[in-house]
Amino acid sequence: MPAPISIVIPTLNAEKTLPATLAALMEGLQAGLIRELIVTDGGSTDHTLEIADEAGAEIVAGPPSRGGQLAKGCAAAKGDWLLVLHADTVLQHGWSKPVSDHLVTGTPAAFRLAFRASGFASTWVAGWANLRSRLFSLPYGDQGLLVPSEMYRKAGGFPDQPLMEDVALARSLRGITLLPSSAVTSADRYQRAGWLRRGGRNLWTLTRYFLGADPETLARDYRR
Repeated sequence: MPAPISIVIPTLNAEKTLPATLAALMEGLQAGLIRELIVTDGGSTDHTLEIADEAGAEIVAGPPSRGGQLAKGCAAAKGDWLLVLHADTVLQHGWSKPVSDHLVTGTPAAFRLAFRASGFASTWVAGWANLRSRLFSLPYGDQGLLVPSEMYRKAGGFPDQPLMEDVALARSLRGITLLPSSAVTSADRYQRAGWLRRGGRNLWTLTRYFLGADPETLARDYRR
């Protein structure tokens, strides 16, 4: 019987972060959970594709749109489950046990968010994200997403949009639970912009999306 999980990772010039993300997946391979690794790339010009190839990944290429990249990667997946991860997210040691335990439920799940940073600000922002996830079943993509492939397809999959593709899918899936394990993600953007400023900007972007703002416009504003 083949392993159940297809790992899907969107990339764009991720050579600095991808190796750690891939290294953390080894325990899932050893536990017999991972069927395949799919890296869906948006046109990297660094060593991202070489790193992916050395790791034995199937590489899917397309225009740089995270939603579109994820849709292509998930369409190529053959596993009964999808585990979607960002290229700068490292799963906490021991993640394979709670994931394995969760598979019997047949329901979608995400990881608790943590940052590669210390201090009150990082704890507060991660705590808010985890509270939002518990109360509203609304995790962001940097928390990872574990979902049955059939449920993913019935929900319509990832929309081809450059931002909020994770929120769009989460709203369609409903009932996403948090696993007792963390996804540790980069804090670079928060540290550059300031934790409160970046957190407030993210909340404002989410509010605008719920009010019907165009994802392309949101993406341009987000990148400024």
